[in-house]
Amino acid sequence: MIRPLPSVTLMAISASLTPISVAAQVSTPQVPETTSPVTVAQTTVLTPDSKNLVNQQAYVLGPGDEIQLTMFGQPDLFTTNYRVLVDGTVSLPLIGRVPVAGRSIGQAEREISLRYTRLYRRPYVTMVLVNARVVTLAVTGEVRRPGTYPVESPGQIPTVTQLIQLAGGTSQSADLSQIQVRRPQLNGRDQYITVNLMKLLQEGDLSQNLELRDKDTVIIPASTEVDLANSLLVSNASFSADRSEPINIAIIGEVYRPGPHTIRPGSAEVEEAGTLGSSRATTTELPTVTQAIQTAGGIKPEADVRKVRVIRRPHNGTQQEIDVDLWKLLKEGDLSQDIALQAGDTVVVPKAVGLTAAEMTELSTISFAPSTIDVNVVGEVRRPGVVKIQPNTPLNTAVLAAGGFDNSRANKSKVKLIRLNQDGTVVERDIKIDFSEPVNEETNPALRNNDVVVIGRSGITKFGDGLRNVLSPITSGFGLFRILF
Repeated sequence: MIRPLPSVTLMAISASLTPISVAAQVSTPQVPETTSPVTVAQTTVLTPDSKNLVNQQAYVLGPGDEIQLTMFGQPDLFTTNYRVLVDGTVSLPLIGRVPVAGRSIGQAEREISLRYTRLYRRPYVTMVLVNARVVTLAVTGEVRRPGTYPVESPGQIPTVTQLIQLAGGTSQSADLSQIQVRRPQLNGRDQYITVNLMKLLQEGDLSQNLELRDKDTVIIPASTEVDLANSLLVSNASFSADRSEPINIAIIGEVYRPGPHTIRPGSAEVEEAGTLGSSRATTTELPTVTQAIQTAGGIKPEADVRKVRVIRRPHNGTQQEIDVDLWKLLKEGDLSQDIALQAGDTVVVPKAVGLTAAEMTELSTISFAPSTIDVNVVGEVRRPGVVKIQPNTPLNTAVLAAGGFDNSRANKSKVKLIRLNQDGTVVERDIKIDFSEPVNEETNPALRNNDVVVIGRSGITKFGDGLRNVLSPITSGFGLFRILF
């Protein structure tokens, strides 16, 4: 059974909502009570001009905010809306200016209620954010577009990852475990909050995705070392760099088209050595080292894929050199070696020393090698001209691809190999050819792009051609005599 409240209690509640006289203030000590029936963590405010909920604990008041106040039991006390002034205060009836800047809505409610305890017993003030000011955030460091970002709606104040997305995403140089959020304080000192987004990616720790406040600055430092094991995870993160835009990189060393290149999202395929790789598919993945090599025409036969280097220049910090072992990618399927690139990277493909014939043959079949090379076979063969063969194809095979020797004219004992080196020098070699020999540097070398193979004439052919040249004026004279007479 519910018992009615005693009349004394009802009278006390009614008295608590009436102004306190001066005599009452002197004779009766007041005990301020600022506890709100609703806890701050659970309170949200609905702005009249939008349907966005603003978290009282997250949103911080500042100059330019327009608020609406009500006091329970005193409907005529606040007759208009109030704007937070430039000095961070709001001017209220009977109590004057109250500092509210830098406080959450819940904290401001308690502060105003405390000020009114001089005039009312247990005043309960509630606040509604009517029009929010423009909130300004900043991000600097390893993002694509550092700078300031204004946020007009208080219900859309981003988290750390959302601000990074607004700034174009993090670069591959970012140290996601040491992000700092610099937050101004009322006492003039800045507070620094460390955010570890690697915990968010690896463990799903949402507490690391901090809710930002007005005037926060997110600082993303450059990593001192690149962790290949986590590079794929970082490049696939939702807040990584925008993957829809092409990037400019440089690639030098043992590729067919060294120099600057623009890589677009998607894989590339190299048909002929010396030609630029053409895009064959689109993807949402960032360009990688192997795609850069494909775009640059593919690797040369003597490339050292074990010691590829990526030189990276972060926005802030020292230059990084990342070692990439593409042999592990080929032999073990280690995709972490094929790291994602970012704008401004330089890929260096060095020349190998001491590659075996078997290794050179295997490298010629990989996906970032060209499908074919051009070798010019001239002289005494059945189909002289340019033949398209697989990289590292031996000399014997190139001769056969040109139709083989012209049996009646060719010198089958040796051929001449002419090769243009990168330094501009030309090397000529006479090679004793033997179709039964496996690939080897002495008698059946592997060919390179633009090599020239010359099949000479046999001794009998040379004698016959010379005799024909001597007799050709005489025979042509007899022919003219027969025509005239």
